[in-house]
Amino acid sequence: MSFRSRFKDSFFLTSLMLIASSISACNGGQLKSQVSIDGAAVGFPISLAVAEEYGKVKPEAQVSVASSGTGGGFSKFCNGDIDIAGASRTIRDEEIKKCQSKNIQFVELPVALDGIAVIANRKNNFAKCLTIKELGKIWGGKSDGKILAWNQVNPKFPNEKLKLYAPSSDTGTFDYMTQAVTGKAKNGRTDYTATQNQNLLVQGVSGDVTALGYVGISYYIQNQEKLNLVAVESLTGKCEKPVPVDNVIKNIYTPLSRPLFIYVSKKSLDTKPAVKEFVDFYLENSWKWVDSVGYVALPDEAYLKVKQKFATGETGTKFKKAKPGEPITNFI
Repeated sequence: MSFRSRFKDSFFLTSLMLIASSISACNGGQLKSQVSIDGAAVGFPISLAVAEEYGKVKPEAQVSVASSGTGGGFSKFCNGDIDIAGASRTIRDEEIKKCQSKNIQFVELPVALDGIAVIANRKNNFAKCLTIKELGKIWGGKSDGKILAWNQVNPKFPNEKLKLYAPSSDTGTFDYMTQAVTGKAKNGRTDYTATQNQNLLVQGVSGDVTALGYVGISYYIQNQEKLNLVAVESLTGKCEKPVPVDNVIKNIYTPLSRPLFIYVSKKSLDTKPAVKEFVDFYLENSWKWVDSVGYVALPDEAYLKVKQKFATGETGTKFKKAKPGEPITNFI
């Protein structure tokens, strides 16, 4: 089965698991054996793959995996409604405060890497490499309603309409991208075609000759025959792309490489043995499926540190201090 088919089918599977979870929640004993995950669309296929494989070795496991976006996942997580939040960005201060108000502590665990792919229409033959300054001019909040043509970005570009497609402003991908190119998260323009469904962004860019957008690396890889991958000028002045994925692993594709996380409730770990068992399985085995679902495995050193962190039960976030492009091993 192709990744795309598996991804579409996964939403049906997820719905079934969530329905089963709701029914069985009436039984207190069953409740303790359940594990619930919700969060980012980017990284969702990893958690789904892990849950499917975990079900093969633990047939009695009741693991529900959903995707309501990073913000939606954190909202449920900090309300105590789920055990694990999947995130494509670091938890925010206001989310930490909400968790604290509910006495919810969390363990922050990077599980994979992603490169934000800047994509153009297949017929675009001029936007081959964009600087961070140019990306900031395109996507920054001050450009709202003002930067509307390609030649406004760079006078060498044609005087053609600039049509933009990107993830919604409540997604972790939007937050990370705007911070990377403008220096401030959520500092993005609003006059663009927005959706949480990154497959729709691919469709938009592939169907519009003057379009530009950005998506998680997996969405480019599965649609690369339809798109042009735009290089980004790195901090060293070289034009780099997130493919081959070694550029993400070796931190060459900066500053648009990022970690993907799961945040695990300490309360769930303490009261639901099934959660600890599942996360142990996740950290021990997820690397086997990360590449196959379109993401990038952590460096070996990082996996070791993440497992050690989980074993000690260290709570709180260290990644709030991380800037786009910094090696993740500095913050585990």
